[in-house]
Amino acid sequence: MGVDIDTLAVHAGRAEFSELTVHAPPIDLSTTYPLPDLDEAVADLEALARGEASASNPIYSRLHNPTVRRFESALAELEHTEDAVAFSSGMAALAGVLLGTCGERRHLVALRPLYGGTDHLLACGLLGIEVTWVQSAAAVAAAVRNETGLVLFETPQNPTLGVVNIAEVVAASGDVPVLVDNTFATPVLQNPADHGAAFVLHSATKFLGGHGDVLAGVVAASADRAARLRQVRILTGAVLHPLAAYLLHRSLPTLPCRVRLAQERAGVLAERLSGHPQVTRVLYPKPDGVQLRGAGAVLAFEVVGGIEAAARVLGALRLVTPAVSLGSTDTLIQHPAGLTHRLVDERVKAELGITDGLLRLSAGLENADDLWADLEQALAAGHLRAAA
Repeated sequence: MGVDIDTLAVHAGRAEFSELTVHAPPIDLSTTYPLPDLDEAVADLEALARGEASASNPIYSRLHNPTVRRFESALAELEHTEDAVAFSSGMAALAGVLLGTCGERRHLVALRPLYGGTDHLLACGLLGIEVTWVQSAAAVAAAVRNETGLVLFETPQNPTLGVVNIAEVVAASGDVPVLVDNTFATPVLQNPADHGAAFVLHSATKFLGGHGDVLAGVVAASADRAARLRQVRILTGAVLHPLAAYLLHRSLPTLPCRVRLAQERAGVLAERLSGHPQVTRVLYPKPDGVQLRGAGAVLAFEVVGGIEAAARVLGALRLVTPAVSLGSTDTLIQHPAGLTHRLVDERVKAELGITDGLLRLSAGLENADDLWADLEQALAAGHLRAAA
C-alpha cells in the first residue's frame, strides 16, 4: 500500500537501519575496501562495472558507496522510479544522461528556456551532439528524427516559470526517451515518471539539500537506464561524496514541509509584487493539481528601468540574499540575464523574455511580511535613486 509523501520522505532509504542497529543515516567514508577473497572480489568488480546497484564488497568508492546508495534508494522512492543514480553536481548528472543516451543517436530535442548552464552545454557543441531547439510541446513531434536520442526540458522552466505538459511531450517523442528536470517542483509537487518521463533529473544542491551546504545531482530512472548511468559515472569519476549523500538523506524528511512553507511565502510575494507600481510583470506557475500539484517556491518579476533598476534593487536588499541558486532555507534573488543565463545567446534571451529587468526569487522560510517589507523598501529605494 502506498503512503503519503510526508511519511515516505521520513522513511525512504532506511529499510536496513534496524539490521544495522542505527537510527541516523551512517556515513561510510572509505575509499577502498579489504579484499581477502580474490575470486569474490573479481565477481563483485565485474558486477559493479556492469552497472549493478550493489555488490557484496564495494571494492572502491568510485564503484559504489553504501551511504550514496541509501540516498539514491530514497530518491527513487520519492520519484516513483525503480532506481536513481547520484552524481557530484547537477551538471554532472545531466552530462551523464547525455553520454549514456546519445552515444549512437547524436541528436536531441531541447525545449527552451532551460537553466543557463544546460543551455550553454548543449549550444557550445562540447559533447558533439546536434540540438534542435523548440519552445513548445507542440513543436516536439516535428523536431524528432530517426537519430534523436533524447528529448529534454524543465518544468517549471528556469527562469520564466512556464509549465510544460509532460504527457504531451512524451506522446510527441514516440520511442525517444524524455528527460524532465524536476528541480523547481521537487517530488513533493510533481512526479514526471508518472507521466511517462524516462529520466527525472534534480540539481540536488537546491531543494533536496535545502540548506545551501551540499553540491550534488541525481537522476531517477528505470533499473536498466540507471545501470547505464552508473557505468558512465564509474568511467567519468563524477561520483558523489558520501558526506554529501549523508547531508542529502538527512534533509529528505523535512523536504515536504520546507517546500510547502516556502511555497506559501512565494505565493504571498507573487500576489503583492503583482500590484506594485515598479513591477511590470510577475511570473509564477499555475498548478493544474494533476501534473503540478502546487505553484512552488520560485517566482520571477520584472522591474521598471531595466538592468540599472534591477541592480539598484539588489543593492538595496537587507534580508533577501542576492545570490545564485535556489531552494535554500533563506530567500535568494538573482539576475538571470547577467548571471545564470549570461552565456545564453542574446537573441534567444530576448525571444524567451529573459529581459534585463527580470529578477528570479526563491522564497525561503522567513516570515512573509518580513520578506515583503524588504522587497518593498528595495523597490522604493531603487526607484528613488533613479528619480534623483
